[in-house]
Amino acid sequence: GNIYWTDHGFNLIEVARLNGSFRYVVISQGLEQPRSIAVHPDKGYLFWTEWGQTPCIGRAHLDGSEKVVLVSLGIAWPNGISIDYEENKLYWCDARTDKIERIDLESGGSREIVLSGSNVDMFSVAVFGAYIYWSDR
Repeated sequence: GNIYWTDHGFNLIEVARLNGSFRYVVISQGLEQPRSIAVHPDKGYLFWTEWGQTPCIGRAHLDGSEKVVLVSLGIAWPNGISIDYEENKLYWCDARTDKIERIDLESGGSREIVLSGSNVDMFSVAVFGAYIYWSDR
């Protein structure tokens, strides 16, 4: 098994084996403030949220190839990200817009607001079955 993580100090996404061996940088260009990542091993996808000057949600293959931006409009501080494996949806929460939204993880289409609050400052989101869980500050 592998583990992926973001390095906020160097603006990288890295991967290594669970024992720490074979560590390498997966994505090093085009990231300013990577925030959160989610991995879909069956489809071979890596997703991340970006807080930089152009906030976005991106997708690439697990080796960092074929990077695409799935969402770049209507987001400000996309924090947590989570995959609904059964429905093939990607969820994220935004600490600035106080929303949880979702898209189709293949096409990036069918964007929907799942939850909208006020002064919530959403930090992380998780999806399991029919339930959505989130944390705020």
